[in-house]
Amino acid sequence: MEDVDVAIVGGGPAGSSAARAAADHDADAVVLEKGVPRADRERLGPDSTDAAGLLDYWLDIMEFDPGEFPDDVVLSELEGAKFYGPDSELALTETGIDATYDGFGFTFHRARFDDWLRERALEAGAEYRTGVSVTGVETDLTSSPRHTVTLAKGEDIRADAVVLADGPQRTVTSGTLDQFLPEDRSMSEILPSTSANHIAYQEHRRMPEELFDPEFIEFWWGIMPGHTAYPWIFPNDPPVARIGLTMPIGLDIDNYDVAEWDLLRPEDEGIPRGSEYVERLLERQFPEYDLTDFPLVEDRGKSKGTETYPISSTRPIESPCRAGIAVTGGAMGGTSAFHEGGDHVAVRTGKIAGQLAAQGRLERYNEEWHAAIGDEVLRNVTFADIVRDWGPSDWDRAFTTANDLMDARGIKADAALKGGYYGLKMVLTYKWNKFGYRNGRYVQLRESDYTI
Repeated sequence: MEDVDVAIVGGGPAGSSAARAAADHDADAVVLEKGVPRADRERLGPDSTDAAGLLDYWLDIMEFDPGEFPDDVVLSELEGAKFYGPDSELALTETGIDATYDGFGFTFHRARFDDWLRERALEAGAEYRTGVSVTGVETDLTSSPRHTVTLAKGEDIRADAVVLADGPQRTVTSGTLDQFLPEDRSMSEILPSTSANHIAYQEHRRMPEELFDPEFIEFWWGIMPGHTAYPWIFPNDPPVARIGLTMPIGLDIDNYDVAEWDLLRPEDEGIPRGSEYVERLLERQFPEYDLTDFPLVEDRGKSKGTETYPISSTRPIESPCRAGIAVTGGAMGGTSAFHEGGDHVAVRTGKIAGQLAAQGRLERYNEEWHAAIGDEVLRNVTFADIVRDWGPSDWDRAFTTANDLMDARGIKADAALKGGYYGLKMVLTYKWNKFGYRNGRYVQLRESDYTI
């Protein structure tokens, strides 16, 4: 049986960041990553799939200097974002949040980003093992070390602290946390993977040069059904773009009026597959072009230019810190289907967990992650609640009103007057919902819910 100070389950942004922070504070840290093959990576690594864009203030959340990023990680420097309703449009050139980065943000190569974080962890002295599947974590608070990490193959590992960074599917996290929940509760009921997550799909396609816009990310709302369901186009290196979508898992087409949604068809017997949605988006936006004008770039992405991955669509959970366990990133529900991804949240929570675990102060983890990312989580949870039952006309009305309510930096002081009744309602609804989630009430599983 091998003993380490900190065992980290999962080698994505949260896991690698935790490992580096722990090693920087003189802990013996090991990352256990099952590893998946990718067309754009030569070695095994984490399932590095998301839309991979960073906004200006996200870098501050991550505590990164923009100059730290290797040139081959950054793909396109962004000037702004465009949001489209079925018959409306809104463009923003500033996030409206103070940031040290001088720009709107940038898109980046997610697999290279993960590999860079991995190398930083290795340089700090952490160990990163791939091809290692964790089957469970058993905790005995009377023993030292407290945790036994069981592996599918090879020698099990004992650790003083465990950082769970296995992503929104929570393959290991769910079973690990079950041992600290009352008998009548389980993680499979609190956060079932089939309903607590969105599914995302994207394709790497080469665009006609006259259509490729390297300066804006684009999102379409109200043209496909489902809570926070939307397609997007993200610029990569010219003229390749990632074209994809996110939507809840398990939608039933019978619950929607097909005629209301631009990307549905009368002949649809079920919700379209991701690839069909992408083709319909291209046909809708660029009717004068043929699909052959947007060929797949098959040496990109996870497999033949495509990738499918889960995104957490939940409010976050707190960790059983007194048991020496921290849940980070997507596993804690810290990513968001509303803003597409959450690498910034994963990195920051990983850093906090790794440092505190190394210092023997993991009981402070919940308090510190709330202080670090609470504002970000609060915004996303509030907005997601507001749009939960919106249809196409709601999105059009929102974007039309928002053009009156907002300047480049956000809501204007005289927004209610300029937006009329609907503008006033939008502002007040946002503020009221946000108030309701104050003081950390945006979490759905509190530390006090654990039986420790």
